[in-house]
Amino acid sequence: MTGTPAFSIVRATPADLDALAPLFDGYRMFYGKPSNVAVARAFLQERLDNDESVIFLAREGDGSVLGFTQLYPCFSSVSARRLWILNDLFVSPAARRRGVAKSLLRRAREHGLETGVIRLTLQTGHDNAQAQALYESLGWVRQEGMYEYALEL
Repeated sequence: MTGTPAFSIVRATPADLDALAPLFDGYRMFYGKPSNVAVARAFLQERLDNDESVIFLAREGDGSVLGFTQLYPCFSSVSARRLWILNDLFVSPAARRRGVAKSLLRRAREHGLETGVIRLTLQTGHDNAQAQALYESLGWVRQEGMYEYALEL
């Protein structure tokens, strides 16, 4: 074995929706939402059709989707520069422990460099130690000194 992953990372297009929607549905269920592949597919289709996000897929040699990450554009007023929010990262339970998440995060970083953004940001749960360890192993730094607020509408 050469250590090279047996999967590739590609940018999603609308042609990938049928393969991606069930995985995105699994991601939503992980966060407590009821299964609804039609909602997942429609949401992703709107993002891709309107060029509102960038989605990278990890694909097995046979074309099956192992995981994905979704990035949303944002801006820093203080820096007067663009940034990407890494909003979603999910790997199929059957594909975990193969380096899929790490490869997706590396591709997101490359995309940030390619697009000249000032930074990538993400959020994770306080109790998600496994994800925190992964992020920190790749150079992500936990931000201190700010509180996150939300206003539900």
